[in-house]
Amino acid sequence: MTELVVRRLLIDLQPPFSRDWCGGDAFSTAFFNALSMSFPFGEQFFIDAVRDAMATLPPEVQERYRADVRGFIGQEATHRRIHSLFNAHLDQQGLVDRWTSRASKRMELMDGADPRHALAVTAATEHFTAMFAEWLLARPEILDGAEPRLRTMWLWHSAEELEHKSVAFDIYKAAGGSDEWRTRWFRRVTVMFLGDLMRQTVDNLRHEKQLWKWATWKSAARILLGRGGLLRGNLAGWRLYLRSDFHPDQQDSSLSARWLADNGAQFTPVGAPAATSA
Repeated sequence: MTELVVRRLLIDLQPPFSRDWCGGDAFSTAFFNALSMSFPFGEQFFIDAVRDAMATLPPEVQERYRADVRGFIGQEATHRRIHSLFNAHLDQQGLVDRWTSRASKRMELMDGADPRHALAVTAATEHFTAMFAEWLLARPEILDGAEPRLRTMWLWHSAEELEHKSVAFDIYKAAGGSDEWRTRWFRRVTVMFLGDLMRQTVDNLRHEKQLWKWATWKSAARILLGRGGLLRGNLAGWRLYLRSDFHPDQQDSSLSARWLADNGAQFTPVGAPAATSA
């Protein structure tokens, strides 16, 4: 793993943006808005899961992963803050986040459970975000015509998701998490995550009166199911997680490194870079 740098994104999210900010494409806008709604709660859940599991490790193992975890928490906390600012505008536009309340009630079932369960959920979801991140960085044309601030936000977030994709997985393994529970939670997360994402996207489209328009579903088919689409193009990556020899580092992160190298003017490091384990 490369060093995890906590970065401050140099965009101003105080000014509002248009309702069809993603190049005027109703489906893309609703889809990205839905994803963003999940992040503040989700990122905090990931932070808590990694932190709680880290506390159960022997001191010498904690020391090995301390820098990785510090960088992971710093990046996720920054994502949480940025998407909270973005979501505040969605709220002002009248969009209603129903995803967070569903996820919050679901996660209450983990209160008092072995912390490795929450960590398995985190590692599974991190694999989904890493697949999405690689897909978007490989196809930035999805954001053609998007509000420039928001285009930068999504590509930056994607680059950092690929950068820290192995932290939760590594802590899960260090905590003695089993492959049986890792893959079991991955299947459950598949159903929950994709179900929640589609429900919230449909809610957003219905609110904007775009749900039953031909152009909306033509765009959905192209983005999700077309050649190289998000779902069709990531089936192999989904299957990879179910292998007993899986590790997130098997996923190529070169697009992340390239975007960060080419777009250094869009952010500034917060403090000193966090050195990580080899």
